[in-house]
Amino acid sequence: MTFVILLVVMLLQLLPLCLVQQPPKQTNKTPSKDAHLSTDASLLETGQATKLRQPTQSNELKIVSYNIRWRSGDDLKQLIKLFHNDAEIGGPSIIALQEVDRRKKRSGQTNTIKLLAEELGLYYVWAAPPTANADDEEETGVAILSVYPLLDIHRIVLPHEGPGGRHRVAVGACVKLNNTELRIYSAHAETRISMDEKLDQLSSLVEDLNQHSATVPAIIMGDLNTWQSDAGKKTIKLFTDAGFVTPFGSEKTFSRKVMFVPIEFHLDWIWMRGVEATQHGIDRQINISDHWPLWTTVKLRTIDKR
Repeated sequence: MTFVILLVVMLLQLLPLCLVQQPPKQTNKTPSKDAHLSTDASLLETGQATKLRQPTQSNELKIVSYNIRWRSGDDLKQLIKLFHNDAEIGGPSIIALQEVDRRKKRSGQTNTIKLLAEELGLYYVWAAPPTANADDEEETGVAILSVYPLLDIHRIVLPHEGPGGRHRVAVGACVKLNNTELRIYSAHAETRISMDEKLDQLSSLVEDLNQHSATVPAIIMGDLNTWQSDAGKKTIKLFTDAGFVTPFGSEKTFSRKVMFVPIEFHLDWIWMRGVEATQHGIDRQINISDHWPLWTTVKLRTIDKR
């Protein structure tokens, strides 16, 4: 029994290292703000499918958030089929993705989000963080796919660096459904920083939203890396104080085996303001990533702005 307890303690101490997919190259170079500005334009991409899927005339829509862990090849083909046909995540109107590669060696030089948009008939935006070294390839990005045109797009570099000067980003965009505007965010918070610094990263999303009217409905989604013991409580307080609610409680959204011991955490969230969740779920039958996709059907209040 003593050995088992010691093993669990060791695993918990190692966990922050295990949550990082690929440790970045260590460097002593910290880029200046001006250095970031020189590459920002290339780290934001927008586009649309050649043949667009037509949205349904309804005030309800399905939303999905999923950290795909830079999947490519056959995994990506399977994911496309699931977005078409799966009983839970199939047919979404809006998808928020995290860890989305663009033309990287590990994912076969594929522009992942562009391929997904083309196969699903959607509009898209993809954003990646600045690099610690100008010669490095961007790590990975976040993305939004939508059956509606994406407007007022904003790439947000989250505050506080991770290991080796690594940065993380979020991306925000608006969609319009009849007379209603909806603000959407896809975010990927840093893993190995303090909880206070992580709260600063999450607060930056609320601060961006505050640049819009307080009446604009909003949905913040993504991998918020809330693995610390107090992370759930503090994350809930931050968003509820800002007027958000979530249909998801303490359900686990991430699973990985460390030394053959399964470790699970609630890392992924969907937070909503001004919309009502009518259904929701976590599709644990999908094991393409070490995260599970979250989905919810939301009802929008139609606001006549004429």
